Amino acid sequence: MSINPRFPDYDLAELVEVTAPPQLRALAHPLRDAILELLLERAATVTELAAAVGRPKSTVAHHVGVLLDAELLTVVRTRRVRAIEERYYGRTARVFFVGQVGPTEGVTVPYCVNDLATAAAESLPAHEADRLYSIIRHVRIPREQAREFWGRVLELAGEYAQLPRGGDEVYGFAAGLYPTDFPALPATPDAEPAAPEQATPGPASAAPDQAAPEPAVPGQAAPDPGAA
Repeated sequence: MSINPRFPDYDLAELVEVTAPPQLRALAHPLRDAILELLLERAATVTELAAAVGRPKSTVAHHVGVLLDAELLTVVRTRRVRAIEERYYGRTARVFFVGQVGPTEGVTVPYCVNDLATAAAESLPAHEADRLYSIIRHVRIPREQAREFWGRVLELAGEYAQLPRGGDEVYGFAAGLYPTDFPALPATPDAEPAAPEQATPGPASAAPDQAAPEPAVPGQAAPDPGAA
């Protein structure tokens, strides 16, 4: 399905690859992760972001500064209010792609936020209330096919981010694709030869298994499923 993006309300790149330790450190914090996701809808001031996340303005201002220094945020416009200039912040890209991170002497490269762990924690109340839509599948496929499938998942996430806002609830959409040690049946005698590289168990994605939920705010960046 092809749609014209309506969100956010400012211009930004579609995808930016991040590999620098300061950028990875900036991404590896749940509050900064929430700020980045909120800005997928529209540009916002520190005051608006603080009200949305329920944290002091000083705290939010600090984390916005970290994201600015890492070039993950930028000032997209300003507005003069009672002789004070309000700054509206926006993301520098719709998707932050965590690329290949090489060894850096003397620097510990941080792990980014595990989006599936975040989704598992925040979906617990919905699970207990029997309002969680989820599914998991395991399939033995070549790495290249996993890459191609993940591209389609990213397109679906982008489509979800463009759904018209409405209703009284925010719904989370989570997806993941990762190699596992899940068991696999042996190939049948008449099966096609496997790809040259060693195949590994793979995809698992979150998707509704009942009626589709109301529109909501989407998730954020994820690494290449084929990256070592």
